[in-house]
Amino acid sequence: MIASPRSLRLAVIVVGLALVVSGLPATAAAPPVSKADPIDLDALFIGAHPDDELFSLTAFGQWDEYDDITSGVVTITRGEGGGNAVGTEEGPALGLIREAEERRATAYFGVENIYYLDKVDFYYNVSAPLTETAWGHDAILERVVRILRQTRPEIVVTMNPSPTPGNHGHHQYAARMAIEAFYAAADPAAFPRQISREKLQPWRVKKVFLGGIGVNTAAAAALGELEGIDGLLGDLLPEVTSPAGSGDCVSLGGEDPTEVTYSVASTRVSQRHGKPWGAVLGDAAKEYASQGFASTENQALLAALGAALCNVFIQVDGRVPFTADRDGPTAIFEGALYPADGGLPLGTELYLSTDRFRVVANEPFQVAALAGETANLDGSSVSLQLPEGWTATGDGALAPGPDEQWTTTFSVTPAADAAPGRVRIGATLTTDAGTATTLRVVEVVPPVRGSLQPLPHVAEFRAWAAGAGAPQLDSLIKDRAAIAVGETRTVRIDLVNYSAETQSGAVSLGLPAGFSAEPAEQPYEGLVSGATTSVSFEVTNTDPSLATSNEGGDAGDYNFTVVTQSSGGTATVEEALNLVPMTTIPEAAAAPTLDGVESPDEYTGEALDLSRLWEGTDPTGPDDASGSAKVTRVGDTLYFFVNVRDDTLGTVLPPEDCKRHWRTDSVEITLDPRGDSENTSTTFKTGIFPITDDPENGDPPCWQRDADNQQGPGPETAPGMTVASTVSDPYAGYALEARIDLADLPGSVDPSSMGLNLFIYDSDTQDRTGQTRLGWSTWGGVQGDPYRWGRAALPGYAPVALGPVAPLLDFEVAQSVRSPQSILQTAGDGVALSGDPRARSRFAAPRVTVDGTTLRVSLKARQGGRAWLFAWTGDHAAAAAELRLRPKRRKAVTMQVDPADMETLLAQGHLLVSFRVRPKVGIGTRSFDVPLSG
Repeated sequence: MIASPRSLRLAVIVVGLALVVSGLPATAAAPPVSKADPIDLDALFIGAHPDDELFSLTAFGQWDEYDDITSGVVTITRGEGGGNAVGTEEGPALGLIREAEERRATAYFGVENIYYLDKVDFYYNVSAPLTETAWGHDAILERVVRILRQTRPEIVVTMNPSPTPGNHGHHQYAARMAIEAFYAAADPAAFPRQISREKLQPWRVKKVFLGGIGVNTAAAAALGELEGIDGLLGDLLPEVTSPAGSGDCVSLGGEDPTEVTYSVASTRVSQRHGKPWGAVLGDAAKEYASQGFASTENQALLAALGAALCNVFIQVDGRVPFTADRDGPTAIFEGALYPADGGLPLGTELYLSTDRFRVVANEPFQVAALAGETANLDGSSVSLQLPEGWTATGDGALAPGPDEQWTTTFSVTPAADAAPGRVRIGATLTTDAGTATTLRVVEVVPPVRGSLQPLPHVAEFRAWAAGAGAPQLDSLIKDRAAIAVGETRTVRIDLVNYSAETQSGAVSLGLPAGFSAEPAEQPYEGLVSGATTSVSFEVTNTDPSLATSNEGGDAGDYNFTVVTQSSGGTATVEEALNLVPMTTIPEAAAAPTLDGVESPDEYTGEALDLSRLWEGTDPTGPDDASGSAKVTRVGDTLYFFVNVRDDTLGTVLPPEDCKRHWRTDSVEITLDPRGDSENTSTTFKTGIFPITDDPENGDPPCWQRDADNQQGPGPETAPGMTVASTVSDPYAGYALEARIDLADLPGSVDPSSMGLNLFIYDSDTQDRTGQTRLGWSTWGGVQGDPYRWGRAALPGYAPVALGPVAPLLDFEVAQSVRSPQSILQTAGDGVALSGDPRARSRFAAPRVTVDGTTLRVSLKARQGGRAWLFAWTGDHAAAAAELRLRPKRRKAVTMQVDPADMETLLAQGHLLVSFRVRPKVGIGTRSFDVPLSG
């Protein structure tokens, strides 16, 4: 339902706790706040990090201002693994900074309720399976389901769950949890203790969407050419730009025209802010200063984007009727907050399900229509709207089924000449009270279809999507295989028989110029219905002069076709080869001298070109940003010489801030020991700063490891590594040398195909933000994609025997019980911290006394646990304390406050208390807000 006015929404129910404040005016003796009933939201965004919601906020702001529609945010981490452009904080301290940034930014759009699930932001990666390793599955899904059941949103918006190139693994997994929770929150069998012990009820979210961005049609082409826009938006800008969209909005990202898509333009002027919502976005983005959004360049990009921005929402699934292709700022809420067209009351449910997503021409499949929640469905019926030539059997009469739903089933047969591709099946419910409509998408496929063996994380995603009931989410993924220059590699083609008949036939590859396959054709026989098999080809890059990386093919893809013949005809699927550079690392007779200077004959290997752009702003010329590298080997040690041309030195960081190397001028070296890592957790990655702000020690270089198998300062995580550098004066660039022991790598090296990449990060500003990223093997997001790194051969090298490799993901996490802002919010909205259950422990009367600049607080709880206390001024904690509570025993703590802060506290401050029961007792938290002012 539409939420009530904010003054009522934020009204609190005070629990029966007394407060005694000595030395304060009588009017200051306000009771502590701990709300019993959670807030009721209309829309909920579920993301991974603070700032993930940014490009959905202009829609949230419009809904709030014009339609009294309330939105909230679930943020699974606090972004501890991100960069920091405003200070040296990292870990939990950075997480609390980013929480404060997120709260300030979302407040521009009327978003007041943000829930953090306290999972670790361990580093940028492109692997949902790795993210699950760090976050777990059931524990996090249970938290998301609990929040849905508590806040009861009508719609959920999330991110892209598919492993499109460059898409952050945390974003993928956050979206998975949102989609799984859409189904689980409605299921009384899912997390039943929430219902039996916590007294929550199943909640049927009406619709779930993927959030994205777009621009109006007039600005789309110009924006797509805007320098640096891809670096700003990162994985919010997938590799293709599609004209599909809603109204005048062009989606910046892959999109299938059969999808149900809504858009909300940001050109509308906000009366609250006195400017278009797209301009408000730029103001709000400045609040994410730690992530570089306040930089001059990013603000210019946001201004260009905001002037034409629209929010795009792609429907994943829904339970309520809607009108296809409906436009308007609140069209997304049709059937959820507003009755759908046709006269049926709000609360009516109508949706379709099919027994399969992929269907074959002239072969029947089952379609079920489900309806419910209306006053009377006796005598009601459903009719289908099918593509031309398709037929259906079934009278459409609804009959009562389980869970108060009414159902009817059809057998639908696609036309004999149905072309491959996705199509919509529409349905209309007709009752005495009115009508309602809905639709479902299926994909027509040939009897047998062959496709390139998917990458491990892609195969895992497809299995998840099918199991979750959303196989249509596979719409953005083209399968790819990397091949090195001059290499011959085995390419496996997987075949699936989607038809009801046993099939035989042949497979061939349509390769572009410069590639060949042996044999020319591979047969298959006796493939029974529903079965899979595979055939293999030896594919060779026959033209080593072809451009590699994102400079080759179509934006880096050398597209080819898989042609599969069967009794039902020929199926053609477009796939891609990614050509990566290849080099040989020679063995030197003597080790180079590490002095930051290339002496004659020190490096006999070829010069690697590091001047290819992969993200950010294109350099104005070689002097702006360019570089090269040479690599040699001596025994079990690699030596690197990197020469960088650069016209402006970025921020020179102090040695204690030697981390997050992408923020300023630096070089990254990446090594994948066997060239087969699925993600960077089994690789070696080091970021090297050529200079630090340390004049007493000669401003030396520094290095660290990041986003790989072991994080931290270089001397600790790579003890065999040494770095030397020279910086030109006057400044025109720098050179550095690095020594890396292969024993420091997480696994033994394959001397025929070690993964290798080198990157240059270029910054021309003093605000700790980079503008340009260059490298050797380059694609967007390539730092997280080992399969697209270059390859290196080490002739004559005998590998060091190293054991199996396991991800090391031990990071500190910012906790909600230690966050004053989270405590203040959850004390008022009734949702427990961290998505945990609300602790059932009863508190006796907290006692607070003030003596000058001293606060003395005593607490008592029925159950044992730990309490955290904060004297909160409104923008910072003037004092903090932590204490253990034993069951039914009062305990006191003294908090010293600065005199200036005490004055603020007595005028407008709060004592904030969080409590977590002992693990041996159970799980659960409570939050209390004790106003200290009159």
